[in-house]
Amino acid sequence: MPSILLVEDEPDMQRGLRDNLEFEKYEVDIAGDGRTALKMITEGAYDLIILDIMLPAMSGLDVCKQVRQQGITIPIIMLTARGEEIDKVLGLELGADDYVTKPFGVRELLARVKALLRRTEGTAGGGQEKMVLGLLEIDFASYAALRAGQPLSLTPKEIEIMKYFWHHRNKTVSRDELLTNVWGYDQTISSRTVDNFILKLRQKIEDDPANPRYLLTIHGVGYKLIA
Repeated sequence: MPSILLVEDEPDMQRGLRDNLEFEKYEVDIAGDGRTALKMITEGAYDLIILDIMLPAMSGLDVCKQVRQQGITIPIIMLTARGEEIDKVLGLELGADDYVTKPFGVRELLARVKALLRRTEGTAGGGQEKMVLGLLEIDFASYAALRAGQPLSLTPKEIEIMKYFWHHRNKTVSRDELLTNVWGYDQTISSRTVDNFILKLRQKIEDDPANPRYLLTIHGVGYKLIA
């Protein structure tokens, strides 16, 4: 049974989401503030985190940032306020995998939870497709990565980006194409979102991130994975 940490400070929202998630057979823990959430994440073993941005003690953005800095790759869905576009962009850049804008329908959130868990549930029901590029190895089914034989911490979204590049290797991919096909948005949020993800990926997979060998910038267009 997948376990979910719900990080939300509003009691009615806590109860409503918990009831719906438990009805779908998920195990649910609740944290009411950012500091408690961070402690529970680092000490626990969750399959997914639903993380509100506006929290006491520590914001959801800061929790997300610290979680990713610690190399924790648990999928994160952020809850953002309507109209707070900057929060969506920052959340994605800090390593969140998806977001839902308040007010939202429970069905929408549950659909996103199911989709993320399907993509990260390991090899069950999936193929054994792997990417091997120099010293880098990524198993797209198990969301596991190695570099020079050592575990490499890539977030689920970073692995999905690499998977898209791998399927389109040696071809130029635009920023809009990445946002549409990896994040599933019909319109561009910000090209800066993609640029920041590419920057972080280079720092993890390239020997010399300032002079990349694999993830190249095609100026004025997008990026290309050389394989």
